[in-house]
Amino acid sequence: MSQKLLSRSPDLKRLRDEGYDVEVKSNFLVVNNVPYVNARREVKFGRLVSELTLSGDITSRPSTHVVHFAGEHPCHKDGGEIAQIKHGSVRSSLGPDLVVDRSFSNKPQVGYSDYYDKMTTYMAIISSPAEALDEKATARTFPVVEPDVEESPFNYLDTASSRAQIGLVTQKLALAKVAIVGLGGTGSYILDLVAKTPVKEIHVFDGDTFSQHNAFRAPGAASIEELRQKPRKVAYFRDRYSKLHRNIIAHDAYLSAASVEALRGMNFVFLSLDQGDGKKLVIEKLEEFGISFIDVGMGVQLVDDALLGILRVTVSTPQQRGHVKARNRIPLGDGNDNNEYSKNIQIADLNALNAALAVIKWKKLCGFYKDLENEYFSAYSVDGNALLNEDQA
Repeated sequence: MSQKLLSRSPDLKRLRDEGYDVEVKSNFLVVNNVPYVNARREVKFGRLVSELTLSGDITSRPSTHVVHFAGEHPCHKDGGEIAQIKHGSVRSSLGPDLVVDRSFSNKPQVGYSDYYDKMTTYMAIISSPAEALDEKATARTFPVVEPDVEESPFNYLDTASSRAQIGLVTQKLALAKVAIVGLGGTGSYILDLVAKTPVKEIHVFDGDTFSQHNAFRAPGAASIEELRQKPRKVAYFRDRYSKLHRNIIAHDAYLSAASVEALRGMNFVFLSLDQGDGKKLVIEKLEEFGISFIDVGMGVQLVDDALLGILRVTVSTPQQRGHVKARNRIPLGDGNDNNEYSKNIQIADLNALNAALAVIKWKKLCGFYKDLENEYFSAYSVDGNALLNEDQA
């Protein structure tokens, strides 16, 4: 369990200090070794599990009065069910190694003031019959508390996944290394989205300076003081997102024949860089390394005093690459063919949408989202609000 979370949250610290076997597992609060009586009047031990509502690294007031339980339904000492807390009896997985069998509901008129109040109230209801049958039956086991092993890539817990009970699904995104090549408008939005996933390391590659025009097509808002410092792009975005994700690794250079070897060993790569020889080199090396990647592109033209735009997402995996060259799915020209985007027109919404389409497809490849079409190429047209899917696997 996070020692910082425990030490800064009086309710969790009190649970531990009073001898309860407390841990945070898959971003849920868990109390282990909770005694109860089953229908055969046997004393058993289960796990009490609650959602965990946080403000940063400190607990807030519980957002729900409901808890989960791993074990049989608790009974009175005569074997009759404790009906007052009965809520649901569906076995489900809340995360890796966190399986529950049922849920309980016991709602005080004013709710629970904190997690000590919530968990001890439920334990009193569940454990009292067990304690009456066996005086040694107690949830206060005073376990040895070991130091933290920081396995999470986040600086604070992902309570969004635990609240939605999609911890197991989210873990499908926990790749060891993901690279983002190019931190322009679309690349920076890709970083914004990937930084909110449990990828262990995020490597960002760019050799440019973060300039004033970049600020108008990037997530967040740069201050004028920051712009005056002319920060390097990779340093600027690393520092921004390191507040959330602790393993963002900056590579302050354009990839070349001498440096492209840095991509070897990546589990997945997003390409968001200009057309040309550099892009061709990166694609050839990714194919050689056997790495799956997504390339994004945007074409915007000024027509009759309005902009027309097409956003492109191209997927390439070791299982399917032929469509890329056969159908020219990734243009490799110099990028100046009447493309107004090359003139830095400020279209952050299209950058964000292009990034979102790419990240959604990556999540499909990981199994996070259901993928019914298995498209390896998609194009979104702004004027018709139309999304075309092709090159199905």
